[in-house]
Amino acid sequence: MIPPGATIGIIGGGQLGRMLALAAAPLGYRCHIFDPHESPCAADVAASFTRAAFDDVPALERFAAECAVVTYEFENLPVGPLATIAGKLRPGTPSLAIAQDRAAEKAFVEEAGASPAAWRKVDGPDDIRAAAEALGLPLVLKTRRDGYDGKGQAWLRSADAADRLWQELGQRPLVAEQAIRFEAEFSVVLARGADGAVAFFDSTRNIHEGGILRRSELPAGPAIERHLAEARTHAAAIAERLGHVGVLTVEYFACAAGPLVNEIAPRVHNSGHWTIEGAATSQFEQHIRAICGLPLGGTTLRASRVTMDNLIGDDIEQWPALVADPAVNAHLYGKGEPRSGRKMGHVTRLG
Repeated sequence: MIPPGATIGIIGGGQLGRMLALAAAPLGYRCHIFDPHESPCAADVAASFTRAAFDDVPALERFAAECAVVTYEFENLPVGPLATIAGKLRPGTPSLAIAQDRAAEKAFVEEAGASPAAWRKVDGPDDIRAAAEALGLPLVLKTRRDGYDGKGQAWLRSADAADRLWQELGQRPLVAEQAIRFEAEFSVVLARGADGAVAFFDSTRNIHEGGILRRSELPAGPAIERHLAEARTHAAAIAERLGHVGVLTVEYFACAAGPLVNEIAPRVHNSGHWTIEGAATSQFEQHIRAICGLPLGGTTLRASRVTMDNLIGDDIEQWPALVADPAVNAHLYGKGEPRSGRKMGHVTRLG
């Protein structure tokens, strides 16, 4: 176990890094943020900050030398440079490498016994047309790398649009996914300790707008609850095959035939923010416990009903009313100017 007083390195300085640092402090740990931006919001609540590019190997090595363990808050990081600090990195690079490439991720999910929507690799417009013939229309096309919050995606509703969409998506490797009917979206958020112990949080019903999570709510409802046992089994198998240590999230569609995996996030996740007030241990503290070799905390609900709403873009202007409402737990990320689609904070309500 890494004792209190040690320094935890966090690669990435966004709101997830900020909330990880806030969760580490009550356990006695200091945090050191590594990020290329001038003033990332996580650095505001951390003991140390290194500004350097994510692929700056000498800077990464100096940073890691000052830390007892290193983790990351998002998955779009260059895996190669991180190999130089692999001995201190939790979760490891396999979790990153799989989550960064949608084709590799879908193949891995299938090997673990879970099911994504029917899909095909796409390396050009001819592959798009072949996928349309094999899977039917409409299809959703997604860039294999660097997509998040609905970015890097487009719907194919006619094979005649194959060339145009290939151009619009940057002529990059894609996956084509069959359109599916689903009743709801949900996540399995789990933590896996260094000893292989696994703890699950309750799963929320996730509501998206424009590809961005707008709300997570508990109870999730019967459309989701009937799939949870199978979904948890698959999520645990994915974590085990990765040798993952820390929090891992698997996003699902609740379908008539069973749960279908949408994607994997090898980290703390937006759909788990409710756990700060709503669970005995937050996902952020649970991640710190896992990577430091501490026993995992309890995940018991603190209320029978919980909702978490993201504050996106100009939603942040509501902050005076939100902080004045005794029923609201407000988390403002300190990101500066709001932009369309930018997550500026979140609020949680219990009961």
